[in-house]
Amino acid sequence: MTFYYPNRSNDFWRMMGLVFLNDRDALWDGEHNRFDLAAIKQLLSEHHIALWDTGMAVRRLKDNASDKFLEIVEPIDLAALLASHPSITHVGATGEKAASIVAAQAGVTTPATGIPTRCRIGAHELTLHRLPSTSRAYPLALEKKAESYRRFFADALRQETVG
Repeated sequence: MTFYYPNRSNDFWRMMGLVFLNDRDALWDGEHNRFDLAAIKQLLSEHHIALWDTGMAVRRLKDNASDKFLEIVEPIDLAALLASHPSITHVGATGEKAASIVAAQAGVTTPATGIPTRCRIGAHELTLHRLPSTSRAYPLALEKKAESYRRFFADALRQETVG
């Protein structure tokens, strides 16, 4: 799959299936043994969820998927991205590395998992949420990860409808 989180061993799409469809396998195409890209894009569109990389150029320092050995050569220009998408009010960073990149651009300390942080990037105010990694190497059950993401999406939706 030429999209975010294509690896079967990463639980991101299983977690999203749990959060939005109450089924960890809702976005899995068992017949073709891969995630269902059309279903994923439909879910993201229906819920107004955008995904992007925090590292535009990266270097893997070891031959594994661990963010611990990932060097960010060129981070995303969040000020430019947010200026072109003013409706974004919440950023959910999947894991410590992504959260640290956003926090650095906002000039704030990397938040703890589950503790939202109000911040500003350029002229844009937003809430930064550090979410648990969906890597299976991160020692937290899928259902617990899904609980964190449910809270994040509920918080983002609540502020969107109130504000």
